[in-house]
Amino acid sequence: MEDIHVVDSINDAGTWLMRNQALLVDYAVNIVSAVVIIIIGFVVARLISNALNRVMQARKIDATVADFLSALVRYGIIAFTLIAALGRIGVQTASVIAVLGAAGLAVGLALQGSLSNLAAGVLLVTFRPFRSGEYVDLGGAAGTVLNVQIFSTTLRSVDGKIIVVPNGKIISGDIINYSREPVRRNDFMIGVSYDADIDQVKKIITDILMADERVIKDKGITVRLHELGDSSLNFVVRAWSNSADLFEVYWDTLEKIKKALDANGIGIPYPQMDVHMIREQEK
Repeated sequence: MEDIHVVDSINDAGTWLMRNQALLVDYAVNIVSAVVIIIIGFVVARLISNALNRVMQARKIDATVADFLSALVRYGIIAFTLIAALGRIGVQTASVIAVLGAAGLAVGLALQGSLSNLAAGVLLVTFRPFRSGEYVDLGGAAGTVLNVQIFSTTLRSVDGKIIVVPNGKIISGDIINYSREPVRRNDFMIGVSYDADIDQVKKIITDILMADERVIKDKGITVRLHELGDSSLNFVVRAWSNSADLFEVYWDTLEKIKKALDANGIGIPYPQMDVHMIREQEK
């Protein structure tokens, strides 16, 4: 009897397959077509995104804008591809879009931080407070800008670390761009002993700056007594140079000032304190 039931089940399955053969073939074709659409869509998205990036760079459009727009185009094509694939397998795309809209509202409320990063990315690309290749300080994270993505900005620090900063944090904080201006000013504070001759100190430092070809004399050189410190006379020294030479000028000038002061017998005192001791008379 059990053998008879098995044979009947097989016959029923075969009969169902024969009756629904066309439907199954349609489903299989639709599923294969959806997979092909997804594969082609992803390939096309990558090709168009890369081509758009190359065209914008060839037209001398800033790399920051090129990377950002190409990423938006790529994700937009992928989204349309997924909707087309769902429509191919029989899913009502209008209903899907409506559901996605409702779900997008809920997800948007849950992911306010990510959406704020997206909005901040658009603002950064629109107003461009910095570009790729510029050195910036973004609220403590400092480095050379590599690219601005949809949600974050990538920097390379001077010691070779890769720093990823959320765009929302950048917009809400201070942005210090060290590369935008072609010239910048070095500020020094030089302290000498109280017995030093003020005019001599000013002449020594001024001669050092005037002899440096990297210092831009047209923008002026400042060497003035700034304050009478607790243990030293403090001179403020200011000199302009090209941004590319800024740190080299700073280091070289400090070294030359120290050597020149030593050669002229002018001391650079350490912080010191006079202590007066009073001995009480024995009773």
